[in-house]
Amino acid sequence: MKVLLTRPEGRNQDMIEQLEQYQVAHLVTPLLAVVASQSAQPIGFAEADKLIFVSTNAVKFAALALNHPFPKQSQYFAVGQATAQALISRGLTPYCAPENSQDSEGLLALPELKDVNNQNIIICRGSGGRETIAQELTLKGANVSYWNVYKRQLPSLDYSKLYQQWIHFGIDTIVLTSGEVLTNLISIIPKESFAWLNSCHIIVPSNRVELQANALGLTKVTNANGANTHAVIAALGLSA
Repeated sequence: MKVLLTRPEGRNQDMIEQLEQYQVAHLVTPLLAVVASQSAQPIGFAEADKLIFVSTNAVKFAALALNHPFPKQSQYFAVGQATAQALISRGLTPYCAPENSQDSEGLLALPELKDVNNQNIIICRGSGGRETIAQELTLKGANVSYWNVYKRQLPSLDYSKLYQQWIHFGIDTIVLTSGEVLTNLISIIPKESFAWLNSCHIIVPSNRVELQANALGLTKVTNANGANTHAVIAALGLSA
């Protein structure tokens, strides 16, 4: 097995350490860059009943944009364990989607999000995504707003050479931690090389991205049910 790691720059170190421990060959090519958005803080942020963070980047860039600490009276929610840990490191106690379903559906199944009628809920996210959470909570009577604190883009790299390096290296497994990374991967692979891509084992973080991968024609897809290192290592079949 030879693994391609695709998280944004600086976010692959935990996986690198684990793969080195298991003596698994790997390459790192960031397929996503995350930068701050200029979206204004939504009205009522400090008084919101519930604040939902969809990623560690949502926590990071929201903290950078605030000119005061996170409000203590709000309930906090995290889609994944890594996001929950980012909130915990800031002295908060978040509710988190269960380990076996770290996605929108897992979050929405939490008892604390069952009765939200007339509650003010703000979803902190990147530009676009997680519409399912807002739609479901709105149907339950909540007043839902977005705060887009960051945006994602394809890094400026010479991918025409990089994907050839992947093939030459013998990459046969690709770890994708979001739908955006999958979209970027597909965009840089020429049609004539799709057969190679489809021969690779694709690791995805959720049911949503698994369906997206299948719709794009990828057939060797494993849902890790999370983007954290533990979930990915288990999906690779490396955990004890």
